[in-house]
Amino acid sequence: MYPVLFEIFGFPISTFGVMLALAFLAGTWLTALRMREIGLDPDQATTMLIYAMVGGIGGAKLYFAVDVSLREGIPFTQLLFAREGITFYGGLIGAITLVILGTRIHSIPIGPFFNCVCLAGAIGQALGRVGCFLVGDDYGRPTDGPFGIAFPQGAPPTLDTVHPTQLYESAWLFAVTAFLWARRDQSPRLWAEYLMLAGIGRFAVEFLRVNPRVVLGMSEAQIIAVAMFTVGALSWLHARRAMPVAAA
Repeated sequence: MYPVLFEIFGFPISTFGVMLALAFLAGTWLTALRMREIGLDPDQATTMLIYAMVGGIGGAKLYFAVDVSLREGIPFTQLLFAREGITFYGGLIGAITLVILGTRIHSIPIGPFFNCVCLAGAIGQALGRVGCFLVGDDYGRPTDGPFGIAFPQGAPPTLDTVHPTQLYESAWLFAVTAFLWARRDQSPRLWAEYLMLAGIGRFAVEFLRVNPRVVLGMSEAQIIAVAMFTVGALSWLHARRAMPVAAA
């Protein structure tokens, strides 16, 4: 585990920050590739991914800081600028909000673009979870299983061997990226499939996490995962019904 990769003039460069940069580069490349395939200007991918990155990171930290501050009484600013603590669903909300704004500013068709950028969402989230693993954040419950690992420099530190749930989710999301890429020309609505698959993965991995259960034995993340799946499924079914019937 390597929370800090190196220092530049005394300023620490975290492994999580490096993984976020890699996520941005990989997501931009994949989005541009798909935009070129469907006739959109691939040069706009970088601009739009900046909207997504700012919205995603800002939303993830803001949601975490507000949520924990309200529940545990920890000062908001302390949480906002802490090394640990990002919330995927806060990041998703923030990224979607700024991307919608960006498509309007730059006159990009929102539906086709979302079908492109969901590929960046999947691979970016996968690489981000590797970053969480490297800094020892968002790990799971204690385990004696073969994949158990301790995070003595984690956030928070633990000497118990725990489930590396960051890597479980990352493996799922890399598989989701490959699946979405293979489906890019067949799916009636690719971003809806991303929402469904990301929701399934997060719902499942939460059973190994230590987040508190709030409703019906589900954690807050699981409730939002169910909402993601529901929105994706309904949107996918709507798009599927609207597809023209192939001639016999």
